[in-house]
Amino acid sequence: MQQSQIRAHYTALRGFYLFAFLGTGSIVPLLSMFLTKEQHLDGSQVGLIMSLGPIVMIFFQPIWGMLSDYTQKTKTLLASCTALTGVIGLTYLAADRFPMFIVIAACFAAFQSTIIPLSDSNSISLRYTQQTQGNYGGIRLFGSLGFAVAVLAMGQVTDKLFPIHAIFLFGCAFLCIAAGLAVRMPGQQKAKMKLNLRGGFSELMKNKTFPIFMIITFTIFAPNLANNTYFSLFLDKSGASLSVIGLLFFIAVMFEIPFMKFAQRFINKMGLLRVIMLSGIVSLCRWLLYFTGPPMWVIYVTVFLQGVAIGLFIPAALQYVKKITPSRLEATALTLYAAIGNGLGNWFCTFAGGYIFDYVSIFAVYLLFAALSVIGVTLTAFLLKAEKREALRRPAAAFPSSPS
Repeated sequence: MQQSQIRAHYTALRGFYLFAFLGTGSIVPLLSMFLTKEQHLDGSQVGLIMSLGPIVMIFFQPIWGMLSDYTQKTKTLLASCTALTGVIGLTYLAADRFPMFIVIAACFAAFQSTIIPLSDSNSISLRYTQQTQGNYGGIRLFGSLGFAVAVLAMGQVTDKLFPIHAIFLFGCAFLCIAAGLAVRMPGQQKAKMKLNLRGGFSELMKNKTFPIFMIITFTIFAPNLANNTYFSLFLDKSGASLSVIGLLFFIAVMFEIPFMKFAQRFINKMGLLRVIMLSGIVSLCRWLLYFTGPPMWVIYVTVFLQGVAIGLFIPAALQYVKKITPSRLEATALTLYAAIGNGLGNWFCTFAGGYIFDYVSIFAVYLLFAALSVIGVTLTAFLLKAEKREALRRPAAAFPSSPS
């Protein structure tokens, strides 16, 4: 393969991630503000709308994966769904009733759910970087950069130049550009993995460690995802302008990048479960702080904690799931991990948070997040203690070469 062609493919991959996340980052973080400020929906209605995404994705991601396997046209499917995501986002501008917002949110989530799994899949970026000895993380980094730039820019734009409706126009434009770049991405045949969810689920549940860790994922990781919905409302109640909200989102997301990059160093030094516990403790401290309704300067100073919590949890959790799972059940385990953390847990925290926001306050939402984090940290400590007991029972030669 010629070097010029490889460079063109890498440019398309980087561009796709940049513009795809510019698009979703323009719409999703400020959508709750649009629904409350412009459409005057109450907290429970906003919570229901925002919680639809994770649930819809649980059902639609496997469908898109099967379609991709069946048609072997991953790029075409990705490009079409990316463009449709942007177009569906525009329909928020024409809606004026709660049922319409429900339908739009469900459709938006259904097509948005293709973007990450298909672009990250073995058929496009992951396999291509392996074949060309490239750096997958260096490409995926453009997604985080795009999201961070989008929330910063949209906060400034909607605060000083345009009404908040502009988020849908910019979002659609960026997603359509990403769709155009998807067509230029390298096309590979998928490496098919057999997923036996029924049999695999039963076997995984027999391993007591796996269901406990799924609860840890639910209680530590899911509140961090749901915070993307409520952080803007929290900042608004704390007196922040739209430009400040965008700036703080930008800072929070940007701090995820270095912690993800150096997470392996923490894992090698501390072990997987200790890193996961650190993430949970940091999350707990952050939620308790937000529950107290701190002044803005405290929020500025502590916003980097999101980078610590998410940037460390994601790589450590993925490695831990692979560690405790037989290789033949690895795909099933990772599917369940994503469904519980990104799907069920995110839905519960977003849905329950909407009612708490409506009937109590936005600050009380973070008390829910803190309570869940206490459960997660406690269960992580239990696994860590059990792992130490198990290690003591093994002969010295059986010890793993790296800490766990």
